[in-house]
Amino acid sequence: MIPCSILDLVPVTDGSDARRAFANMLDLARLGERLGYRRYWLAEHHNMPGIASAATAVLIGHVAGATETIRVGAGGIMLPNHAPLQVAEQFGTLASLHPGRIDLGLGRAPGTDQAATRALRRYYQAAAEFPADVIELLQYFEPVQSGQAVRAVPGAGVEVEVWILGSSLFGAQLAAQLGLPYAFASHFAPDLLEQALHVYRDTFRPSLRLGQPHVLLALNVVVAETDAAARRLFTSQQLGFINLRRGRPGLVPPPVDDIDAVSTPQERMGVDQALACSVTGAPATVQLGIKAFLQRHRPDELMLTANVFDHAARLRSFELAAEVLQGLRDAPPA
Repeated sequence: MIPCSILDLVPVTDGSDARRAFANMLDLARLGERLGYRRYWLAEHHNMPGIASAATAVLIGHVAGATETIRVGAGGIMLPNHAPLQVAEQFGTLASLHPGRIDLGLGRAPGTDQAATRALRRYYQAAAEFPADVIELLQYFEPVQSGQAVRAVPGAGVEVEVWILGSSLFGAQLAAQLGLPYAFASHFAPDLLEQALHVYRDTFRPSLRLGQPHVLLALNVVVAETDAAARRLFTSQQLGFINLRRGRPGLVPPPVDDIDAVSTPQERMGVDQALACSVTGAPATVQLGIKAFLQRHRPDELMLTANVFDHAARLRSFELAAEVLQGLRDAPPA
């Protein structure tokens, strides 16, 4: 069975606040470590009331300091919002504090709307410079060369595992060209998944960082004692997407009994398409769903995410998911 990890958007639920979201984040990270999850990633978003992970590097340090063995990283840092030198310094610092445990996933989108992009003092046109920015950033992690005018302190010569994130063919091509591991955002943008995997695997060039293609896929997984209970928990994530597409992003809403009663058929069709890579249900149902996903796409790693409203139910979902994954590991070969 392949390594499995957790992607946490640090959800701020209706009636709660960021402080509580951060406490929940540590609960989940510590649980994930105890259960054997390999990585715990946080994602950069801005101007999103229901997501508290805007200061991603700060939270990575907080989680890494509260855990001992689990790898902690960014899934990802949206590079158009930042100067490559600053990112190298931040993650060089994190990796110096927590050797061998820090991951840096790099994304090309701004992770926000145009108004917030302008407020960040960086501009979306910078996305066109993404390949050059990635190369510059990678160079800052290399040992300092004689006569080098600018160096990352700390950062130069520090081990940071760098990934390219993507939901299109662009990221797949870049990751293959640079010989970097590739993480695909299949949990919310699955349309080009199979094409992107084909491009990455077929055009990969080995590098000093990576000798062969290495793919991580994200999957929405919500597990409860029954199929009906899991489907109900999942409606919070569905409603969040619907509200976002209505232009009303907000706090993570509580679940509802009937998602069709609070959405139009067109909205439901859109959210079903965006969240097509999802597995919900009781453990037996989820085991079948994860097994089918793995057999179809053959990732090297899997990353689970679940935007569940109730914190205890969210912890239980990841606990049950770990049991499902262990069952897949223990199952005899087909």
